[in-house]
Amino acid sequence: MNPTHEQFGSQLPRVLIIDDSRMVRASLIKQIRATFDVREEVDGEAGWQTLLLDPTIEVVISDIAMPKLDGFGLLERIRSSKISRIQDLPTIIISGEDEDEARERAKSLGATDFISKGTPTVELLARLDALVKLAQTRRELEKSREQLVRNYQGDVSVMAIEIDHFSDLSKRYGHHVAQLIHRKMSKLLSAKVRKEDTVAHLAEGQFAIISPSADLDACGAFALRLRRSIETIVMTYKEERIRISLTIGLASANGDAHMTLEELIATAVARAQDGKTMGGNIVVSEAGEVTPESVGRFSRLAVSVDHALTQLRTGQVDEVRRRIRELIGTMMPLLEFIDAEYRAGLPLGLLAERANLINIEKTEVVKPISAFGE
Repeated sequence: MNPTHEQFGSQLPRVLIIDDSRMVRASLIKQIRATFDVREEVDGEAGWQTLLLDPTIEVVISDIAMPKLDGFGLLERIRSSKISRIQDLPTIIISGEDEDEARERAKSLGATDFISKGTPTVELLARLDALVKLAQTRRELEKSREQLVRNYQGDVSVMAIEIDHFSDLSKRYGHHVAQLIHRKMSKLLSAKVRKEDTVAHLAEGQFAIISPSADLDACGAFALRLRRSIETIVMTYKEERIRISLTIGLASANGDAHMTLEELIATAVARAQDGKTMGGNIVVSEAGEVTPESVGRFSRLAVSVDHALTQLRTGQVDEVRRRIRELIGTMMPLLEFIDAEYRAGLPLGLLAERANLINIEKTEVVKPISAFGE
């Protein structure tokens, strides 16, 4: 049996569900109560009062059509609040598949994500977990910034990743297909990042990767590889081939910049928006478009050795081989220390020389996805 939060004496993350339908509230509670602590309210006004009084709420799920204060009004209050914990709360809107106009309005007001009343339990839990993790990461990074500077030499980078023309995909193929593309992208990103990185859902078709101990050049190199690999993916729906591309914005802070995580995410998102106005399918940083030539050859990326060992144990040899030069760069100070301690005469110079000849910029080969089946 898997251990629960209570068994370790910690509280489950708290979700506030706001809907005037008792049946909808009961259905959502049944889906998530094993993993989340739940509060419920019957309208937006009551939900707003609960938000003011309960600082433990980490995610809000709200319907749109409600008495007293509807979902739009509640969103406006949340995003314009002077209380930072409320202003930044991830807020999921319940909407129907055919409510495109309402969804667009909610998105413009700051909705974080959307679900339908028939959203599968696994998907709902995955989305809530990602949003809670993002909120917790934000708090932890802000609370322990000085410790981060000591542990990671002050480097925290953010990549804002947007699926190009996502709203057009939704209109052409239907929202359920767009959601499947969103989920597949989420899985792909989670499989590619390091253990210490965080993948978060910012909105439909929009993600963020938060990377401690990674400088801007390293993130730029990763973003370029990711963008190229996505270009090779072909999805099919009703015998129609679908290709997607990504626009990625980068932002990085060091020990002297004192940028908050919120500012980093906002900066990365703004740069992704700049990239979309430039035509999309592009990586953008403070200096403009990121190209292979503009990325430093020896960009510092602290690759997780534990992650690499796990990949080797599970047979993912090609993934380790692709990042072997970065692994050598990460381990070199330790190897030098071991060599000095034991006077073993390890051929570290030869290893470094050989490593510099390895081409780590080869385009990844990604097998086509032949259907949307999970």
